[in-house]
Amino acid sequence: MILMKDIIREGHPTLRAKAKEMSFPLSAEDRQLCDDLLEYIVNSQDDVLSEKYGLRSGIGLAAPQVNASKRVFVLHIPDEDKPLENFIAINPKIVSHSVEKTYISTGEGCLSVDREVPGYVPRYARITVKAYDKEGKEIKMRLKGLAAIAFQHELDHLNGIMFYDHIDENAPFKDIPGAQPLDRE
Repeated sequence: MILMKDIIREGHPTLRAKAKEMSFPLSAEDRQLCDDLLEYIVNSQDDVLSEKYGLRSGIGLAAPQVNASKRVFVLHIPDEDKPLENFIAINPKIVSHSVEKTYISTGEGCLSVDREVPGYVPRYARITVKAYDKEGKEIKMRLKGLAAIAFQHELDHLNGIMFYDHIDENAPFKDIPGAQPLDRE
């Protein structure tokens, strides 16, 4: 089981490296990695388990965050589009995106970042994505709102990009032209 101590923090070189494509059929080790990432995210959203194991809550986790430089991440967003419950994305890509942008009005957070980083993180408002499941079956779907933002955040991890790289450090809360904020409580 992945615990907070297993999640590497900003400054670790793996977080800045471009992760390697995974090949099918997945090895037993790679299948286990997928399951472990998903188990952490699901457990982190359970109040009893997160308290018991000291887990910070999250909606996504990428393999590089546990020091595995592989192109896989998981998302678990129960209140959004149903396809993103227990979602494993292997070798994911954005195949098209909207011109319109969005951002979370309260900013983004990350399990690999132990500090508040204020500012707007511009993201595409709508994306069409392609990925593979553990069996190597292609998944193609359209995402918007929190699901689209979370997918882009985790995909950035596979490319060595941190969310705060998108924030304008001189004007972190400057207006993003044509962007609609996404409010989260």
